[in-house]
Amino acid sequence: MEAAALLHDVDKLLGPGDPSFGLRHGDGSADWLTRHGHSELARAVANHPVTRMADAEAFRRWSAFATREERIVAYADKRAGPRLEPMATRFAGWRRRYGNFATWDPSTQADVLRRAARLESDVCRAAGVAPEEVRRLRWTGPALTAARMRG
Repeated sequence: MEAAALLHDVDKLLGPGDPSFGLRHGDGSADWLTRHGHSELARAVANHPVTRMADAEAFRRWSAFATREERIVAYADKRAGPRLEPMATRFAGWRRRYGNFATWDPSTQADVLRRAARLESDVCRAAGVAPEEVRRLRWTGPALTAARMRG
């Protein structure tokens, strides 16, 4: 599951020559992972994007059948970027960086935030922690630093 959480955005690094390039975000990562022998991670990364939360019926179906791993990867995406941050901060950053969230009507934005809060509540309840108790694993910071130095 840690591998899925770390690799869920691999499609953002792909170039036009890669067969997964151009697929919808999440689907591209799932396709790339499958082609590279990690199909067991594909389902957990396919539906993590926040844009998938804009469709009420699709989110309802996903949340009814999502595995624990899928929920955790989707939640991690809503909390972790270069730093672990509250969802409100993360969503504000998305508004600044990407137009799609900012262009949704206020009702859709509110619905997405409500669904994300429900996801957070479900994951934290299952883990027996409050959202403010969620912390990065000790090895995550050094691993990200090492990866940046290599790349």
